[in-house]
Amino acid sequence: MRSPQPCLIAADQLAAMGWRVQRRQFLGYWQERPCFALEIDEIEQVDPLQYQLGSLYQVLGRVDEQLFALAGRASQLLDWERDHQFCGRCGQRMTVDSQERAMRCEPCGAISYPRIAPCVIVLVTRGEELLLARNVNFPRPMYSTLAGFIEAGETAEETLVREVREEVGVEVRSLRYFQSQSWPFPNQLMLGFFAEYAGGDIVCEPGEIADARWFHYRELPMIPPPSSVSGQLIRHYVDNL
Repeated sequence: MRSPQPCLIAADQLAAMGWRVQRRQFLGYWQERPCFALEIDEIEQVDPLQYQLGSLYQVLGRVDEQLFALAGRASQLLDWERDHQFCGRCGQRMTVDSQERAMRCEPCGAISYPRIAPCVIVLVTRGEELLLARNVNFPRPMYSTLAGFIEAGETAEETLVREVREEVGVEVRSLRYFQSQSWPFPNQLMLGFFAEYAGGDIVCEPGEIADARWFHYRELPMIPPPSSVSGQLIRHYVDNL
């Protein structure tokens, strides 16, 4: 909506629009008022003079972090409910549980909770230099920190070492946890780390890393916004040099 708080629409405005709601998830409270995520029927017409259709990427960096986290939570919960309409065990239709945040299959008793995919994201440093890479899927010439999904049976630290080795061919040491961030693209939990360079030459993984290089902290390329944990890792390290 074209308002000081994008993504938030008052209940009376929704009632006046008369939209048909497909799904509804309670998110919690925003400024002491109950807040819900609604998915409306895709055939509904949205007035372009009042509302603007968009994606989470379009509000990233434009709203404060708490509001973005709320919008991300809304997106993840609606996606989860929509993607679990049928049981993966017996194929029967699932229903929203009335007692907890879950989808339940009455015939076989299977329960599905919202899924979160844990990932590590790491800034590798070498004194005043930062190792940054450009993913082949980045639409702009932006360089970021390295990241990867935690696989079954791995610790976050093991994933970090493996991902850095696979993506750019270097070894790291002195791993240090920074902070985490919910990243709703679509359902990641990013675990941010710092690591020091331990050896090896940069060799980019074909098909995933378009370019990777060492950048002096005074000559950085385009980097992610400070609303992302990647941008926060970079800025925190530079600020402390």
